This record gives sequence, C-alpha cells and structure tokens, in this order.
Amino acid sequence: MKLIDFKTIEANALADVAAHSAELEEAALFNTNKVINAFRNNMVSDFYLKPTTGYAYSDVGREKLDLIYAELFKTEAALVRSQFVSGTHALAVALLGNLKAGDELIAVTGAPYDTMQTIIGYPVKMEGSLVDIGVSYKEIPMSGDHVDLEAIKAAVTSKTTMIHIQRSCGYSAVRKTITIEEIGRICKAAKEANPNVICFVDNCYGEFIEKQEPTEVGADLVAGSLIKNLGGGLAPTGGYIVGREDLVEKAAYRLTAPGLGGEMGATLGDTAREFYQGLFMAPHIVLQAVKTAIFAASVFKQLGYEVKPLPEEKRSDIIQAITLESRERLCNFCVAIQSNSPVDAHVEPVPSPLPGYQDEIIMAAGTFVQGASIELSADGPCREPFNVFFQGGLTFEHGRLAIMAAAERVGAK
Repeated sequence: MKLIDFKTIEANALADVAAHSAELEEAALFNTNKVINAFRNNMVSDFYLKPTTGYAYSDVGREKLDLIYAELFKTEAALVRSQFVSGTHALAVALLGNLKAGDELIAVTGAPYDTMQTIIGYPVKMEGSLVDIGVSYKEIPMSGDHVDLEAIKAAVTSKTTMIHIQRSCGYSAVRKTITIEEIGRICKAAKEANPNVICFVDNCYGEFIEKQEPTEVGADLVAGSLIKNLGGGLAPTGGYIVGREDLVEKAAYRLTAPGLGGEMGATLGDTAREFYQGLFMAPHIVLQAVKTAIFAASVFKQLGYEVKPLPEEKRSDIIQAITLESRERLCNFCVAIQSNSPVDAHVEPVPSPLPGYQDEIIMAAGTFVQGASIELSADGPCREPFNVFFQGGLTFEHGRLAIMAAAERVGAK
C-alpha cells in the first residue's frame, strides 16, 4: 500500500492559500472599512449595547443596527433581530410576508436546498407553505454551472411576483455558487421581462466574501443568518432582512404582527453587544473561513477527490463541497472534524433524521453557538454521491489542524 505524504500535501495546500491571500485580504480590508464607516456614521456608543425588555419601544440600539445594515447593503431598510430563530426563518418571513394567494414565485437557480423546499412546499406540499396558501411555483434548472438567462426571460411574465435566487450551492455539488456579478445579470434579465418583479436573494454563507452585496446589483430583497458570516462568530442567534422599505415592512409585519412590525422586539441579555461586535469582526472571520475552505479543497484534491470549488476558483461563499463517494468516508470526515472541535470533541456524530431534510444528515459542529456554520463545521446528506459540505473556521490555524486530521482519517481515494 502506497504511503501518503501528508506533509507535502499540507505544504502544497498552504501554497494554494498563499496564492489567494492578497486578494482575500484586500476584500476583508475593504469590508472592514465599510463597517467602520457605518458605525461612525451612525455614532455607535456604549448606550446602544445595552439590553432592553418587554415591548422594547424606542430600542435605540436595535434601531441603529437596522440603519447600519441598511447602509452596508445600500438599501432603504433593514430588519435585524434575535427573534429570527435561523436563516431559514428569516427567509420564510421574507417570502411569506411578501407573497399571497395567486402570486407566482420562480426559483431561477434550480431547486433550492432542503429546508427551503419545505418553506415553498415543493416537491412535497407542507402545511403553511407558500404552495399551501395558494402561491404558484416554478423552477428553472441551471444550465450546468450557469444560470439560463434566456430561460428566465421566457419564464418571467407580468404575472410573476418574485424570483428566488439562491446564492450558495446548498446541498449540491453539481451547481456552483452564484457570484455578485451573476446575480446582477439575473436581476437585469428578470426586470427586462417584468420591471415590477421582486428579485429576492438567499444570501446565506455569502456576506463579505466580495466587495459588493446583492442589493448593490439589482436585488430588491435579501435575507440571511447571523450565526453565519455577519455574526462574526459572536452572535448567539438571529437573522436579517434588507431591501426596499415596503418589502422589509411587510416582512416585519409577518415577524411580529400587522401594525407592529419592527417597532417592537426586546434585545435581551448581551445580544446587542454580540450583534455589534460580531458585525465588526465579520470581515476578518469570513477571511479565516475562506482560507480554510481553499486549504480543504487543495488537500482533498491532492488525495484524489472531486472538490467544488477548486482551490484556484473565485469564491462567493464559504462552503467547500467534497465528493467522498461512500457513507463510511462521509462519516469518517465528520467524526474527524468533531473530534478536533473546541466543544463536544468527545462526541461522535452519527447520521440521523433532521426536520426539514429529506435524507438522514450527519453533522459535525463542535461550536460555541449551536449550529453556527461560521464556526468550523461539516455536514452532508447520507445519499449518493456522499458529498460533505465543509464551512467556517474562526481561525485558519484551527481549520488547518482539523482538515489535516480529516485527511488522515479518510485517506486517499
């Protein structure tokens, strides 16, 4: 049996990371400057970091954070709340707040990932889903790695209320993540067919990777999670919605109640400080995660596995997909990541059913915030071709150690 030279593999992977470091650090510097300017422009002070209770009327810290997000995304309004229990919840509120019976939604980047399918109610109709309340739904498959702009123009009509753009690859190693430039082309094509169509982007895993966000290239409404990129590893929960003022307001009415909207919602405990400080840290933390993803891609490519994206490819999210081709390798990868985590390293993950998913899922997430995928984590559905989706890393040093441990446990193809 041929011995694997892990030292050489690691050295080659570090060289691949170094080849992209200057560009990645430039983006992190640019986005840090954006955050600093937004904090300065909104005169952030210690007073904004204090908790509120009850109805939380006139919660200045909450209101200022909304203004900061709106400035960062260059939008009319924002809704940043700890009351969002997940990114999926924020996406659901954005959709259910802005779509009603008789409206048409078109997913223009192919089938969304599993939890989005339950919100939409397709292919399996779910009670309370969009399809269940009378929204019609269509999907436009991607053409290989590319969005079919001509198909979008043909599908979008005067009856189409909204298009759904999923930026991240989700649980697919077939399609790639959509770049900001591509999102701009999609929005332009949809608006040519119907100027009134709402362009909605699921921005999970993509914030602060590039120098622009989807709302700067034509998206009307964007939603995401705070236990991913923008929480900076500090936010303990929460999500955000940004975009056109009328659309964000409708989403706020769905989150709380009609007439109440974003005027209420207590910021309990230390959450305000964690939201502000996490946002301040986010560009740097995202940089660590992207470096870790490139390192993982290089290591497993050298071991003979199909990886997406490739180490040299441009990235627009923090996810690294690796096709492991067997249930045993998938489990071994996740076990190695878990055993090299700061929390629950003694726990061995096993495949199990999870609400919102169609197949058994194995997840490695020894994280300080439960399920926080800006922290080092890995997961995948137990179905062929047994792809693992690896993301996060608060420090590149931790990512490097964990990936090398996974490589040694999984071995060469």
